Amino acid sequence: MNVSVVGSGRVGTAVAVLLARAGHRIVAVSGRGPTRERTARFLPDVPFLDPAAVARAGELVLIGVPDDDIPRVVAQIAAAQGFRSGQWVAHLSGASGLDVLSPGRAAGARPLALHPLQTFPDVAGALERLPGCALAVTAQDDEGYSIGERIAEDLGARPFRLDDAMRPLYHAAAVFASNYLIVASGIAEDLFRRAGVPDPLRAMLPLQRASLDNVERLGPAGALTGPAVRGDVGTIERNLTALRGSRPEVVVSYVALCREAVSLSAASGRFPEERRAAVEELLARWS
Repeated sequence: MNVSVVGSGRVGTAVAVLLARAGHRIVAVSGRGPTRERTARFLPDVPFLDPAAVARAGELVLIGVPDDDIPRVVAQIAAAQGFRSGQWVAHLSGASGLDVLSPGRAAGARPLALHPLQTFPDVAGALERLPGCALAVTAQDDEGYSIGERIAEDLGARPFRLDDAMRPLYHAAAVFASNYLIVASGIAEDLFRRAGVPDPLRAMLPLQRASLDNVERLGPAGALTGPAVRGDVGTIERNLTALRGSRPEVVVSYVALCREAVSLSAASGRFPEERRAAVEELLARWS
């Protein structure tokens, strides 16, 4: 299949490289300043053209621009007659649905949404991590799902079908699984440093790795430990008092996550119900 890439960023470039390795032909790419350097390094023989010309060249047009730019870029390509009947046009956004591809669909192109459930700090990392990762495929019919699944398999990924209406919720889950995990790590590192722990990142990483290993082995509910699971009101209050004196802005985050921890452990039957009222009363005072 002839593949065009509009917005050859980290993920778009890696997808193009892996599809080329699988036997597809990358016919053209477009993008802003850094894209030229990236293309020269990873796709040295692929022409760099304007977005509409890139789209015209491909049987599959991959839109790899930032999420908020997708509607504008797709509309511009459609206005320049870059789409045609029989093409496939796919974006790589997790939260966006097929609606952002409507101008392409109006021109006859068939829409797909493809999202690898993985984090990619750079192209090299994406090339390593795309194979083997889960990849959400959204299409408007079975033919589209089949094409999307084939593309995913050519990337070495594990495709699954995702309903169009569920993509924002799916992406919110991904944000919790990755982005907010990192945010929580940043807060923890700062608090350890304030508490006087030397080299806090090095000190806490084994704890975090063991926690994720436990999630894999036992599931989230089984892996959960700490004062919320025990209903340990005194410890929770000491934590909150310490946070108020050091990082008061994160008290609200601690309270919210503590509530979720109580709910998770209660649903698994591990929470001491006789202590729930006391924990909820404490959290209400700190809300």
